[in-house]
Amino acid sequence: MTPDLEATLAKLPDRPGVYLMKGTRGDVLYVGKAQSLRSRVRSYWQKHGGYGEVHRIREVIDRVADVEYTLTDSVSEALLLEANLIKRYRPRFNVRLKDDKSYPYIKITLGDDFPRIERTRKLLNDGSRYFGPYASASSVDESMNLVRRLFPFRTCTIDIRDGQRALQRPCLLYHIKRCQGPCIEAISKADYRADITQVELFLEGRQETLVRALGDEMANAAEREDYERAAVLRDKIRAIERTMESQKMAAFARTELDLVGLARQDSQAAVQLFAIRNGKLIGRDVYLLDAARDAGDDEVIEGFLLQYYTRATSVPSQVFIPSRLSDTADVEAFLAARRGGPVHLHVPQRGEKRELMALATRNATETLAREQARWLADQGKTLVALEELAEALGLPGPPLRIECYDISNFQGRESVGSMVVFEDGKPRSGEYRRFRIRSVTGSNDFASHQEVLRRRFRRATAGEEGNEEERRWKLPDLVIVDGGKGQVSAAKEVLDELGLHDLPLAGLAKEREELFLPGRVDPVLLPPTSSALYLVQRIRDEAHRFAIAYHRDLRSKASVRSAFDDLAGVGPKRRRALLRVFGSVKRVREAPVEQIAAVPGISRALAEKIKATLEA
Repeated sequence: MTPDLEATLAKLPDRPGVYLMKGTRGDVLYVGKAQSLRSRVRSYWQKHGGYGEVHRIREVIDRVADVEYTLTDSVSEALLLEANLIKRYRPRFNVRLKDDKSYPYIKITLGDDFPRIERTRKLLNDGSRYFGPYASASSVDESMNLVRRLFPFRTCTIDIRDGQRALQRPCLLYHIKRCQGPCIEAISKADYRADITQVELFLEGRQETLVRALGDEMANAAEREDYERAAVLRDKIRAIERTMESQKMAAFARTELDLVGLARQDSQAAVQLFAIRNGKLIGRDVYLLDAARDAGDDEVIEGFLLQYYTRATSVPSQVFIPSRLSDTADVEAFLAARRGGPVHLHVPQRGEKRELMALATRNATETLAREQARWLADQGKTLVALEELAEALGLPGPPLRIECYDISNFQGRESVGSMVVFEDGKPRSGEYRRFRIRSVTGSNDFASHQEVLRRRFRRATAGEEGNEEERRWKLPDLVIVDGGKGQVSAAKEVLDELGLHDLPLAGLAKEREELFLPGRVDPVLLPPTSSALYLVQRIRDEAHRFAIAYHRDLRSKASVRSAFDDLAGVGPKRRRALLRVFGSVKRVREAPVEQIAAVPGISRALAEKIKATLEA
């Protein structure tokens, strides 16, 4: 700790506020909020901190050169300021929404005489009405298309004023009944505004109120014998009711709530948000976040709630979350200030809400899996990851071919090894290999790794004496073994034994995701949000999955041995024939010899032997 930093910490006030931890170049490393700046910030430099995230961001403490802070009147204000500063600086050690600057909204330009409804990515204080934010442009387009079918509105940007004809002839949209023609004064300002009010009710999820209003209008049109208008209103009511039926959730009748489901993988997280208004599901979007692996679920959820509701145009009275927060009261106060009324956070324990939480979690998990697959398919990101890995490990160039090895066994039995191959950051499943450990007895991870590596790299050193399959196995640019210093040392012995002294080697330990290198005491720690760390984790996890799958397959085969396997003269073909006729060993045992001998391929003598063996 520098003298300047020590002096700053000594002067911290015992008041609520927000603090920024900065590096030597002035870059913001971490943003936090506190009820007491003095207690919270100082705790990071204590040997045993009292806050959960103290241990998680221990890595950043050594990089902090300065701490800046801003006082607030309350923790609620501190939460709002924290969310805005995370959005502004995007510090690497905070939970943060991906691309949160560009989430789209639906905007109704209420300041115009004839308002327009449009998609926007800017939330301005210009008198317009905003709905959102939505997770993607496609979500906005889906809502916009539904509104456009039900309520024709103008999409042009020409200046239209009440009592002033803007054009001599309308555009095509008017003729196909997708616009009401305010540009030619085909609709009055009051009638047009009434339709915009209906759009607002629809986007708010107040469809019942809207249907009642349209029903009254339809009845009035019928009384005036304006049957064409009444028919249009009837069709609109039916379309809205169909939408309501598809959205209806009977368990939540008259309920206003948001429900948040969470899924996590490595340094990525996905949040599925279900927005329910008046018992209807009016929105279901998935938001992606960057979150350090050591961050707790409560911290990820809190980070999402603060950043999402800072810019949300609607805050419900209830928010259901998958786990409790450490600062529940502060977050509820923050949400209440945004809503202008009380807001309560709940963790569903049973019933329909618990089932809906499970559904939201499944949706978030599937989205995260698709996002990771998309990441692996992104050539630009994988190239960056390979370059970062090469720089961190001191390799001469990006490791275009990486092989990773893992060992799996059950209490020392059925021990197997796996080898997975990634080229250009993408899996080459056709070149995966699996090994059944032969020379090692019991659970010996070091010796098992040595056997697998010795069998694999003997192929690489076979040269012209090996067969075509052996010569085809080219050397990788990097070998990764699952484990720490012990596994690396064992692997290095085998590579030196085979003359592969210069083959790059590293071990990836699970606990802190450290990379161990031969002959180096201190491990390499990749930044928690780096593409290189994400790539090696994916490769290691794939090797583990492949080893586990082979190990389970062997255990399954060993557990299904039947009495037929010990019958002399009964091979796979005769065994299948017996099972096809009798269905089980028990029925063969109970059958008479004549019935057994009637099975194709079974002689009388063999039938007698089978019967005697099974009865014994």
